[in-house]
Amino acid sequence: MKYNLLLTYLLLGFASVFAQTKVSGHVFDENNEPVAYANVIFKSSSEGTITDENGRFYLESDESWETLIVSFVGYETIEYPLEKRVNYEMRFNIKEEAAALQEVVIVTGKQSKKAEENPAIAILKKIWERKRRNGLKQFDQYAYDKYEKVEFDLNTIDSSLMKSRLFKGMEFVFEDLDTSKVTGKTYLPMFINESASKVYGDNILEKEKETLEGNKNSGFDNNQVVIAFIDDLYSDYDIYDNYLKFFDKSFVSPLSKTGINTYNYVLSDSAFIDNKWCYNIIYYPRRKNELTFKGDFWVNDSTFAIKEINMQASKSANINWVKEIYIEQEFEVLNDSVFLIKRDYFMSDFSFQKKEKARGIYGKRTTLYNDYVFNEPKPEKFYTEKVFSYNDDAYNRDDAFWEKNRLEKLNKDEKGIYKMLDTLKTVKKFKQLYSLGSILASGYIEFDDLNFDYGPIFSTFGFNEVEGLRIRTGGRTYFGPNDLWRLEGFTAYGFKDQKFKYGISGKLLLDQKTRLIISGGYRKDIEQIGASLTTSTDVLGRSLASSSIVGTGTNDKLTSIELSSLALSMEPVRNLIFRVSGNFRTLSSASPTFSLDYIDATSPTGISSEIKQYESSFSVSYFPKRKMTGYGVERYEANDYFATLFAQVSRGDQTIFSSDFDYTKVQFSYIQPWQVGGFGVLYSTLEAGKTFGEVPLGLLSVVPGNQSYFSIYNTFSQLDFYEFVTDTYATLHLQHNFNGRLFSRIPLLRKLNLREIVSLRGVWGDLSNENILLNQPSNIPLVAPNDEIYWEYSFGIGNIFKVFRLDFNFRGNYLDNPNARKFGVTGSFGFDF
Repeated sequence: MKYNLLLTYLLLGFASVFAQTKVSGHVFDENNEPVAYANVIFKSSSEGTITDENGRFYLESDESWETLIVSFVGYETIEYPLEKRVNYEMRFNIKEEAAALQEVVIVTGKQSKKAEENPAIAILKKIWERKRRNGLKQFDQYAYDKYEKVEFDLNTIDSSLMKSRLFKGMEFVFEDLDTSKVTGKTYLPMFINESASKVYGDNILEKEKETLEGNKNSGFDNNQVVIAFIDDLYSDYDIYDNYLKFFDKSFVSPLSKTGINTYNYVLSDSAFIDNKWCYNIIYYPRRKNELTFKGDFWVNDSTFAIKEINMQASKSANINWVKEIYIEQEFEVLNDSVFLIKRDYFMSDFSFQKKEKARGIYGKRTTLYNDYVFNEPKPEKFYTEKVFSYNDDAYNRDDAFWEKNRLEKLNKDEKGIYKMLDTLKTVKKFKQLYSLGSILASGYIEFDDLNFDYGPIFSTFGFNEVEGLRIRTGGRTYFGPNDLWRLEGFTAYGFKDQKFKYGISGKLLLDQKTRLIISGGYRKDIEQIGASLTTSTDVLGRSLASSSIVGTGTNDKLTSIELSSLALSMEPVRNLIFRVSGNFRTLSSASPTFSLDYIDATSPTGISSEIKQYESSFSVSYFPKRKMTGYGVERYEANDYFATLFAQVSRGDQTIFSSDFDYTKVQFSYIQPWQVGGFGVLYSTLEAGKTFGEVPLGLLSVVPGNQSYFSIYNTFSQLDFYEFVTDTYATLHLQHNFNGRLFSRIPLLRKLNLREIVSLRGVWGDLSNENILLNQPSNIPLVAPNDEIYWEYSFGIGNIFKVFRLDFNFRGNYLDNPNARKFGVTGSFGFDF
């Protein structure tokens, strides 16, 4: 134990050589109560911080400083000499000033919202007035160089972790320990990625384009998944906006026009920064459990543009798996009236617990901006034409390139990451740990020597009335995340029907610039038709409705399907995809209690039970503001808050492959998430469709019911399968997640961090008399919700134990339908922030 402690101190001492001054500790008042939001600063510098809710602070500088100043409005200032470069666990007790008791009451309580009483509010209003005239928004066009560094680190390294069996045989990694400038905790770098790019934008066209010029990484081979994850979490933001989105949550910006109702503001100081006179304003939240920050900012006294700002998320904020969020932004003075962002630092501490000593993983992103150019217009085509942006040279830049384009040099510890991680990847134990993480993340078991992935493992077991217990096994080819082609297949066996099912699909990227892709496949399986209204393009058809373990009633309305498909898609303009396809289906009932029978004059009995149908389709999909990463036949979405518009025309033709029916089907869907300020997120889905021509039950549009105990978006929880059948339909789904906005105001519920979800669902549909007559032999009641719109609603409680959600569902009408379910409870699991 002594050896391990000694080793820890030696490593900390070794790290301290490169950061010249480090201090940490607590600030208390005379009654030993923690003093929150006190100023801690190195004397004669602009480098400082403020204490957190517990009076704790950590401050680090690359320079040597001799004196530390601790101050707070209404208290006596302390100047403490620093005799050593590293001073940890310091304790300060500050005393009230003799004639400043009233000031103490003002600062520690609720601050005035009136400008005439609080000078900080008067300054804040000036910021609001001029925010549209600050930054890039004041120029028609802009361009700049951008350098970004993303890093993952294992934090809270101590002797017990070093000695643990987890790192046995990998002890060399601890040679690269460093200390966080924000938290003061030691950490072990595990991944680093650097990128250099050129950004172009047009405020008139509201377009922006980023061209990658260099990328370098070490750690995980599949870095694009990691980068997509980071880009989604740390999406671009503007501090002048009213709300800032991080981790799928909308935080109230300290510069928001609604900020005076959310934050307390205190004018703390004023000083020259880069020859500009600036005011320093401290802010902190008025209430707990809301999505807010604490920190301070410096603002210029003439332009009222932000010069520097730091934001630290309140520890009581209703967010999971994230213990710490810290943001720094610095702005440079281009001229007397223009302030442009120069440096953006974002750090988060991911952890299962919010306890101070709990281990976690730092996710850090540092972005630097340089060489701004303005008002050089480019044609609109410049921003939309190029969807294929992969440049092979960009991933193979030499050291000379990085010396020139690295806007912030790597320190000694960061340089060591590349060497350490390259060595680590040769260690067998690390490979095993990495493989386990990959399996949990992707659902596939990787066999690198075979260039093959086994899975998805989460589809291995299922159950339904026809197959009984169902076992499924499958896999896919995988040479790398940017494969230009991919094959995938599966086989399944039902122990009740004692039949094998199987399928295979493949896709090939023919042209990288237009993303011209040819795909096709074959599947013979059991399927729950009517699980969704909009046609799926997944040939292998993995459906929860067909394989859920338990349900609200007997699910025997399953169909045997043989499907052959061939498709061609292309993306000539970014996020605009055209797709043409042809498929041939054979449908028949998989259960003796379920009938797909229809009248057939050509049949000897006048009735047929099997459908053979060729169908060709043309579809258009548009995803405005979607961001993608990767350049292979399969790519990853790097963000999630974008709209989805889909339109499709399908044509059934009797003259092809001796098909049974002629018909035309049109479909449309619009999916849109809406950020409703600080009141959460509203998800909306609108779907509509119509089938022209007479078709049997297997080709009609079934309103998607849900007989499982899982909450499945875009289905109707209180409808059974096939309860409503249509050839014309329109549906609307609304789901609003308040993210705990309401529960945070209730004292007894505040600490539970629960979240409120309200949903409303409705569908109108019709079914022609011709189609009713055609399907008379079927034993399914042919009913459409045409008398009135069918609707249902639900109230949900999310974030139960951080992973569970319960929905209480109520049926609004059609209560006289046979076996109508008036009320039901569904749930879902998920690791949501």
